Amino acid sequence: MEMSLRKTKKNQKYQISKIIATGELGRRIRDMGIVPGTSIKMVGEAPLFDPVMVKYKDTVLTLRNNEADSIIVNTGRGQ
Repeated sequence: MEMSLRKTKKNQKYQISKIIATGELGRRIRDMGIVPGTSIKMVGEAPLFDPVMVKYKDTVLTLRNNEADSIIVNTGRGQ
């Protein structure tokens, strides 16, 4: 099953299956090293739910909700 990164559970690891953003937003996400096949973990979110904090490799990033919505992860269920 796939879902956007923003809707995932805290402290769970997921594998990025695709980036649906195009144009400048898609390029910025890929420039950060967030690419399909990479493992990523939702660490937390701000009190008002924007931005979210994620960890991939040894890097911690904050992503705006529109960026996190553009990252589709595989939840590992239904396989």
